[in-house]
Amino acid sequence: MDWIQKTFIDLTTEELYKILQNRVEVFVVEQKCPYPEVDGRDKDSLHIWLEEESKIVAYCRLVPPVEGEKYYSIGRVLVSKNYRGSGYARAMMDHAIEVLKKEYKVEHIWLHGQEHLRHFYGSFGFKEVSEVYLEDGIPHVDMRMDL
Repeated sequence: MDWIQKTFIDLTTEELYKILQNRVEVFVVEQKCPYPEVDGRDKDSLHIWLEEESKIVAYCRLVPPVEGEKYYSIGRVLVSKNYRGSGYARAMMDHAIEVLKKEYKVEHIWLHGQEHLRHFYGSFGFKEVSEVYLEDGIPHVDMRMDL
């Protein structure tokens, strides 16, 4: 798999459009959750995705900590509907964790994940550090991986 990695400034307008289109499709339309998907964090993030036939198969972003936060996080993790169940999410998480370990030299990784995926994230070594809580009507849990 050839993962594409780009900072915000290196994204083409077409790439940014496809990324935002996919995120809105999954997190707003599929999950029927109207919330501000464009949250101001993209400009500082590293965007990682895989394409097949010019379509985004899997995507996530690596988000640096801002004031009040301690750790880099992996966010906006998605696999497009037609590609789910094929191992892309696991491959993407493995890649994102490797990038944070080797390129960013982090000691901890934060994850703000949907509660139904906590066992999936736990399989990588993430531990729950919060109780389950509602965010935009969807149960979430905060998780952290110590490297």
